Amino acid sequence: MAFETSIDNGIAELVFCKPPVNAFSSTEWFAIARRIEELGVDPAVRVIVIRAEGKGFCAGVDIKELAADANRIVPVNKGNYDTFKAIHRNPKPVIVAVHGFVLGGGIGISGAADIIVASECARFGVPEVDRGAMGGGAHLQRMFPVQKVRFMYYTGEFIDAQEAYRLGAVERVVPKDQLRAVALDIAAKIAAKSSPMIQLAKEALNGIEDGNLEDKYRWEQGFTLQAYREKDSQEARDAFVQKRDAQFDDKKKFDDKKGNA
Repeated sequence: MAFETSIDNGIAELVFCKPPVNAFSSTEWFAIARRIEELGVDPAVRVIVIRAEGKGFCAGVDIKELAADANRIVPVNKGNYDTFKAIHRNPKPVIVAVHGFVLGGGIGISGAADIIVASECARFGVPEVDRGAMGGGAHLQRMFPVQKVRFMYYTGEFIDAQEAYRLGAVERVVPKDQLRAVALDIAAKIAAKSSPMIQLAKEALNGIEDGNLEDKYRWEQGFTLQAYREKDSQEARDAFVQKRDAQFDDKKKFDDKKGNA
């Protein structure tokens, strides 16, 4: 099982546990989405905490699945969309506790959440361009300013938890061994309040956001599908799986031209 769930005192915990990097297949993304939706309508649940075991929070999609069959991008896209929507539109508040790498789908989960708590070792990144894909910008832009998002997107460079805190995306940065306790402490404060009032508050806050997050993400996913039809996209995925540098035709021509100058 790619994840486990438990419920205690109104707090539901959903824990990713798919070593080594919590990268999920399309069927696993669908299962995650369904479980989050179920927790959202469970009267025993007042708050949801999503966290992970292992080296990092979430590495996103299983690139090996996509490298083997590019057509799998359609169900992968849908599984991602359903998961992020299940969090953002969930009637219950969702707290995400992240550590280590937060990539791709991990960014979508974090950006869709209500509150983010990070360990000191957490690092946020969107290496989609280097993997021959698109996506993640809508949710990243819910966390960081526009130009920071574009810098991260174009360069593939990561930012650490302290920078994420400085930019206002993260509520608290704590030692890794305190991450779960701090997330549960915040959850307990919310769970102690009137659940109907908190649910109304979340619906109201979602309604006053700038634009529709799901529509924005759907727009991005259209470009992901287009990207997968590019030869460079397949080369990027193959290079990742084979652990080598990607060789793009236009870059090779540019390098050759530079060498002859």
